[in-house]
Amino acid sequence: MLSRYQDVVVGSRSAWKLIYYEWCLLVGALPGALGLFLRKLFWPRMFGSCGRGVAIGARVVVRHPGRIHLGRNVVISEGCILDARNPQRHDPLILGDDVNLSNDVMISCKNGSVRIGERTGVGARTIIHSADDNPVVVGADAAIGPMCYIVGGGNYNIDRLDAPMSMQGVRRTGGVVIEDDVWLGANVTVLDGVRMGKGAVGAAGAVLTKDAPPLAICMGVPARVAAFRQ
Repeated sequence: MLSRYQDVVVGSRSAWKLIYYEWCLLVGALPGALGLFLRKLFWPRMFGSCGRGVAIGARVVVRHPGRIHLGRNVVISEGCILDARNPQRHDPLILGDDVNLSNDVMISCKNGSVRIGERTGVGARTIIHSADDNPVVVGADAAIGPMCYIVGGGNYNIDRLDAPMSMQGVRRTGGVVIEDDVWLGANVTVLDGVRMGKGAVGAAGAVLTKDAPPLAICMGVPARVAAFRQ
Protein backbone atom coordinates (compact mmCIF):
# COMPACT_ATOMS: atom_id res chain seq x y z
CA MET A 1 0.00 0.00 0.00
CA LEU A 2 2.82 2.41 0.88
CA SER A 3 4.70 1.65 -2.34
CA ARG A 4 1.52 2.32 -4.33
CA TYR A 5 1.16 5.69 -2.60
CA GLN A 6 4.77 6.53 -3.39
CA ASP A 7 4.34 5.57 -7.06
CA VAL A 8 1.08 7.45 -7.60
CA VAL A 9 1.53 10.50 -5.37
CA VAL A 10 5.16 11.09 -4.45
CA GLY A 11 6.73 9.79 -7.66
CA SER A 12 9.64 8.10 -5.90
CA ARG A 13 10.30 5.06 -3.69
CA SER A 14 12.86 7.05 -1.69
CA ALA A 15 12.05 7.09 2.03
CA TRP A 16 13.60 10.55 2.40
CA LYS A 17 11.48 12.01 -0.41
CA LEU A 18 8.38 10.47 1.15
CA ILE A 19 9.14 12.05 4.53
CA TYR A 20 9.92 15.42 2.97
CA TYR A 21 6.74 15.28 0.87
CA GLU A 22 4.63 14.58 3.97
CA TRP A 23 6.28 17.46 5.82
CA CYS A 24 5.52 19.80 2.93
CA LEU A 25 1.89 18.64 3.01
CA LEU A 26 1.66 19.71 6.65
CA VAL A 27 3.19 23.08 5.85
CA GLY A 28 0.91 23.38 2.82
CA ALA A 29 -2.22 23.48 4.95
CA LEU A 30 -1.10 26.43 7.08
CA PRO A 31 -2.90 29.71 6.32
CA GLY A 32 -1.63 33.25 6.53
CA ALA A 33 1.84 34.71 6.54
CA LEU A 34 3.37 31.86 8.55
CA GLY A 35 2.22 29.27 6.02
CA LEU A 36 3.44 31.38 3.11
CA PHE A 37 6.85 31.80 4.74
CA LEU A 38 7.27 28.10 5.52
CA ARG A 39 6.23 27.05 2.03
CA LYS A 40 8.69 29.55 0.57
CA LEU A 41 11.36 27.98 2.76
CA PHE A 42 10.66 24.26 2.25
CA TRP A 43 8.64 23.66 -0.91
CA PRO A 44 11.27 24.68 -3.54
CA ARG A 45 13.41 21.67 -2.60
CA MET A 46 10.50 19.35 -3.34
CA PHE A 47 10.28 20.35 -7.03
CA GLY A 48 12.49 19.28 -9.90
CA SER A 49 13.63 22.90 -10.12
CA CYS A 50 12.32 26.15 -8.69
CA GLY A 51 13.37 29.73 -9.42
CA ARG A 52 13.61 32.56 -6.96
CA GLY A 53 10.59 34.48 -5.77
CA VAL A 54 8.04 31.66 -6.10
CA ALA A 55 4.94 32.13 -3.90
CA ILE A 56 2.66 29.20 -3.06
CA GLY A 57 -0.74 29.56 -1.43
CA ALA A 58 -2.41 27.23 1.06
CA ARG A 59 -4.05 23.92 0.14
CA VAL A 60 -2.01 23.42 -3.03
CA VAL A 61 -1.87 19.76 -4.09
CA VAL A 62 1.12 18.35 -5.98
CA ARG A 63 1.69 14.91 -7.50
CA HIS A 64 5.18 13.80 -8.59
CA PRO A 65 6.68 17.15 -7.53
CA GLY A 66 10.15 16.10 -8.72
CA ARG A 67 8.83 16.33 -12.28
CA ILE A 68 7.49 19.89 -11.83
CA HIS A 69 9.73 22.79 -12.89
CA LEU A 70 8.97 26.37 -11.89
CA GLY A 71 10.57 29.55 -13.20
CA ARG A 72 11.22 32.75 -11.28
CA ASN A 73 8.43 34.68 -9.55
CA VAL A 74 5.77 32.08 -10.24
CA VAL A 75 2.58 32.50 -8.18
CA ILE A 76 0.50 29.42 -7.37
CA SER A 77 -2.65 30.51 -5.57
CA GLU A 78 -4.81 28.68 -3.03
CA GLY A 79 -6.31 25.32 -3.92
CA CYS A 80 -4.37 24.68 -7.13
CA ILE A 81 -3.58 21.13 -8.24
CA LEU A 82 -0.34 20.35 -10.09
CA ASP A 83 -0.24 16.72 -11.22
CA ALA A 84 2.89 15.72 -13.14
CA ARG A 85 2.33 11.97 -13.32
CA ASN A 86 4.34 10.96 -16.35
CA PRO A 87 7.09 8.49 -15.38
CA GLN A 88 8.50 8.60 -18.93
CA ARG A 89 9.65 12.23 -18.56
CA HIS A 90 11.57 14.21 -15.98
CA ASP A 91 9.90 17.50 -16.99
CA PRO A 92 6.24 16.95 -17.93
CA LEU A 93 5.08 20.15 -16.19
CA ILE A 94 6.92 23.43 -16.74
CA LEU A 95 5.78 26.90 -15.67
CA GLY A 96 7.89 29.75 -17.06
CA ASP A 97 8.99 32.92 -15.29
CA ASP A 98 6.22 35.15 -13.88
CA VAL A 99 3.40 32.68 -14.54
CA ASN A 100 0.40 33.35 -12.31
CA LEU A 101 -2.11 30.62 -11.45
CA SER A 102 -5.31 31.91 -9.81
CA ASN A 103 -7.29 29.97 -7.21
CA ASP A 104 -8.26 26.34 -7.86
CA VAL A 105 -6.47 25.95 -11.19
CA MET A 106 -5.84 22.29 -12.08
CA ILE A 107 -2.99 21.24 -14.36
CA SER A 108 -2.84 17.51 -15.03
CA CYS A 109 -0.30 15.46 -16.98
CA LYS A 110 -1.53 11.87 -17.25
CA ASN A 111 1.33 10.49 -19.33
CA GLY A 112 1.30 13.84 -21.15
CA SER A 113 3.00 17.21 -20.72
CA VAL A 114 2.06 20.85 -20.11
CA ARG A 115 4.30 23.85 -20.70
CA ILE A 116 3.19 27.42 -19.93
CA GLY A 117 5.27 30.33 -21.19
CA GLU A 118 6.52 33.41 -19.41
CA ARG A 119 4.17 36.05 -18.01
CA THR A 120 1.04 34.02 -18.71
CA GLY A 121 -1.91 34.29 -16.34
CA VAL A 122 -4.39 31.46 -15.80
CA GLY A 123 -7.80 32.33 -14.36
CA ALA A 124 -9.55 30.70 -11.42
CA ARG A 125 -10.92 27.16 -11.79
CA THR A 126 -9.35 26.63 -15.18
CA ILE A 127 -8.44 23.04 -16.08
CA ILE A 128 -5.49 22.21 -18.32
CA HIS A 129 -5.19 18.50 -19.05
CA SER A 130 -2.73 16.52 -21.14
CA ALA A 131 -3.01 12.77 -21.66
CA ASP A 132 -1.06 10.05 -23.45
CA ASP A 133 1.54 12.03 -25.38
CA ASN A 134 -0.88 14.77 -26.45
CA PRO A 135 0.98 17.84 -25.09
CA VAL A 136 -0.47 21.22 -24.18
CA VAL A 137 1.82 24.16 -24.96
CA VAL A 138 0.82 27.69 -23.96
CA GLY A 139 3.04 30.53 -25.16
CA ALA A 140 4.24 33.67 -23.44
CA ASP A 141 2.05 36.64 -22.47
CA ALA A 142 -1.19 34.66 -22.81
CA ALA A 143 -4.26 35.60 -20.76
CA ILE A 144 -6.52 32.67 -19.90
CA GLY A 145 -9.80 33.60 -18.25
CA PRO A 146 -11.59 31.80 -15.41
CA MET A 147 -13.21 28.38 -15.82
CA CYS A 148 -11.55 27.57 -19.14
CA TYR A 149 -10.95 23.96 -20.22
CA ILE A 150 -7.92 23.13 -22.36
CA VAL A 151 -7.42 19.46 -23.17
CA GLY A 152 -4.74 17.60 -25.08
CA GLY A 153 -5.94 14.04 -25.54
CA GLY A 154 -9.17 12.75 -24.07
CA ASN A 155 -10.50 11.24 -27.31
CA TYR A 156 -10.71 7.52 -26.75
CA ASN A 157 -10.44 4.95 -29.50
CA ILE A 158 -13.94 3.50 -29.88
CA ASP A 159 -13.56 1.11 -32.81
CA ARG A 160 -13.72 -2.14 -30.85
CA LEU A 161 -17.00 -3.41 -29.44
CA ASP A 162 -15.45 -6.27 -27.46
CA ALA A 163 -13.67 -4.00 -24.94
CA PRO A 164 -14.69 -0.98 -22.87
CA MET A 165 -13.82 2.34 -24.52
CA SER A 166 -11.73 3.32 -21.50
CA MET A 167 -9.50 0.29 -22.19
CA GLN A 168 -8.86 1.10 -25.85
CA GLY A 169 -6.46 3.97 -25.26
CA VAL A 170 -6.46 7.64 -26.18
CA ARG A 171 -5.89 8.83 -29.73
CA ARG A 172 -2.73 10.78 -30.47
CA THR A 173 -3.80 13.87 -32.33
CA GLY A 174 -1.02 16.33 -31.53
CA GLY A 175 -2.41 18.00 -28.43
CA VAL A 176 -3.06 21.75 -28.13
CA VAL A 177 -0.82 24.69 -29.02
CA ILE A 178 -1.73 28.20 -27.83
CA GLU A 179 0.80 30.65 -29.21
CA ASP A 180 2.08 33.90 -27.67
CA ASP A 181 -0.26 36.76 -26.76
CA VAL A 182 -3.50 34.74 -26.99
CA TRP A 183 -6.50 35.81 -24.92
CA LEU A 184 -9.19 33.38 -23.82
CA GLY A 185 -12.28 34.86 -22.20
CA ALA A 186 -14.18 33.17 -19.39
CA ASN A 187 -15.40 29.59 -19.85
CA VAL A 188 -13.61 28.95 -23.16
CA THR A 189 -12.99 25.33 -24.22
CA VAL A 190 -10.02 24.44 -26.43
CA LEU A 191 -10.26 20.85 -27.63
CA ASP A 192 -7.54 18.41 -28.59
CA GLY A 193 -5.80 19.03 -31.90
CA VAL A 194 -6.39 22.80 -31.96
CA ARG A 195 -3.72 25.42 -32.58
CA MET A 196 -4.43 29.06 -31.74
CA GLY A 197 -2.19 31.45 -33.67
CA LYS A 198 -0.30 34.36 -32.16
CA GLY A 199 -2.53 37.18 -30.97
CA ALA A 200 -5.79 35.24 -31.45
CA VAL A 201 -8.81 35.75 -29.17
CA GLY A 202 -11.35 33.21 -27.93
CA ALA A 203 -14.50 35.05 -26.85
CA ALA A 204 -16.24 34.09 -23.62
CA GLY A 205 -18.03 30.75 -23.85
CA ALA A 206 -16.45 29.77 -27.18
CA VAL A 207 -15.68 26.12 -27.96
CA LEU A 208 -12.69 25.87 -30.28
CA THR A 209 -12.74 22.67 -32.32
CA LYS A 210 -10.57 23.92 -35.22
CA ASP A 211 -7.41 25.96 -35.60
CA ALA A 212 -7.62 29.73 -35.10
CA PRO A 213 -5.41 31.83 -37.40
CA PRO A 214 -3.15 34.53 -35.94
CA LEU A 215 -5.07 37.63 -34.79
CA ALA A 216 -8.45 35.89 -35.32
CA ILE A 217 -11.37 36.66 -32.98
CA CYS A 218 -13.30 33.42 -32.52
CA MET A 219 -16.85 33.21 -31.15
CA GLY A 220 -19.62 30.67 -30.70
CA VAL A 221 -20.21 26.94 -30.32
CA PRO A 222 -18.44 25.60 -32.25
CA ALA A 223 -16.26 28.68 -32.58
CA ARG A 224 -15.96 30.48 -35.90
CA VAL A 225 -13.76 33.38 -36.95
CA ALA A 226 -15.92 36.49 -36.50
CA ALA A 227 -13.24 39.11 -37.23
CA PHE A 228 -9.52 39.83 -37.16
CA ARG A 229 -7.63 42.18 -34.89
CA GLN A 230 -6.30 45.17 -36.83
